[in-house]
Amino acid sequence: MFIGAVADDLTGATDLSLTLAREGLATVQVIGVPEDAAALAGAEAVVVALKSRTIAAAEAVAMSLDSARALRAAGARQLFFKYCSTFDSTDAGNIGPVAAAMLELAGGDLTIACPAFPANGRRVYRGHLFVGDVLLSDSPMRDHPLTPMRDANLVRVLARQTDLKVGLVPLEVVEAGPDAIAAAFAAARAKGERILIVDAASDADLRAIGRASAGLPLVTGGSGVALGLPANFRTAGAAAPARPATLAAPPGRAVILAGSCSAATRGQVAAAIAAGVPALKLDVAAIAAGRQTAAMVADWVAGAAAADGAGATGGRPPLVYSSADPGEVAAIQAEFGIAISGALVEDLLAAVARDLLGRGVSRFLVAGGETSGAVVAALGVTALAIGPEIDPGVPWTRARGGPDVALALKSGNFGAPDFFLKAWSLLS
Repeated sequence: MFIGAVADDLTGATDLSLTLAREGLATVQVIGVPEDAAALAGAEAVVVALKSRTIAAAEAVAMSLDSARALRAAGARQLFFKYCSTFDSTDAGNIGPVAAAMLELAGGDLTIACPAFPANGRRVYRGHLFVGDVLLSDSPMRDHPLTPMRDANLVRVLARQTDLKVGLVPLEVVEAGPDAIAAAFAAARAKGERILIVDAASDADLRAIGRASAGLPLVTGGSGVALGLPANFRTAGAAAPARPATLAAPPGRAVILAGSCSAATRGQVAAAIAAGVPALKLDVAAIAAGRQTAAMVADWVAGAAAADGAGATGGRPPLVYSSADPGEVAAIQAEFGIAISGALVEDLLAAVARDLLGRGVSRFLVAGGETSGAVVAALGVTALAIGPEIDPGVPWTRARGGPDVALALKSGNFGAPDFFLKAWSLLS
């Protein structure tokens, strides 16, 4: 095994698995801390999907270290800690504590932190993270219900999360190439810096960073920085294999379950409804009072799917969503609390997915990292094979462990407005 990765949520793990597979490594994604070594056999890269982004830092560290130890025992030459390209965290963690713990386990004296993903508009300049043309702190992420990001200076953000000294590799050094980046690493070591925020504005920058990181026992960042890592292990001059254009999916009905309240997902919900997709909005108060249950929602999906089969909706799967604007989310959280309101929606959508599986639904498109984790757990899926890319960072997958289902697991912030409409054309 060349690369063993630990991801702090399910959609991020899928994003990273897609990158590593597209760049030529035989990649397996597993759900939760790996306990069966046989499931990892033959993989050149293994990505462990945890649900550790917003739990207590100590618990996130423990889960991440358990996963990293399993990957090292299976022969991983380099560890990777994957988090979101918008650096989702709080001053209490979890990026800093997990990165520091994994660095100690790996026996390294230095690692990098690079969340850049230019294909999705995430760029780092002078240590500041931009989302599109605005600073992270001016983007919709400032109002994220669990990890509001109100400081775009990642050196400051990370320094508040860890006692390790944090430094910066600026863009002009990155653009000078791998040798210049490696020299910056050496200079940082001399200054006692242990974690370096690395600027990146293009895929070429990310590949240069990956090349310079060949000797690091641990790399941390978004999936973008993994672009340059597989080449360190491939035979010189060997090209990455072509990815399939479609995914052979099991027969059965389809559904869209959207638990994210991000701006991107809200736009996708609006576009789907405007296109005539049958849609049901969840009501947190009704869920809490028992007036909207998983069985009721599953009954509605079954009815909408039956109508869809008759051509009433143009062949587009029904949509169940909780997505709401920041003002509505804030009001819900004020009434029920952040943790409880989120859990009510996630638990209901997970129960709906489990019910629908028994009714012949085998194709699930799920929006939101927390929601995706809850749905996959409810379905009993333990591993995923990576299929074609729908939009940057979001592939179709097919379960390798558990029920035979096709899954598109979308980070809330990812995807074009027509994502819910076009994804189905990639299934065969």
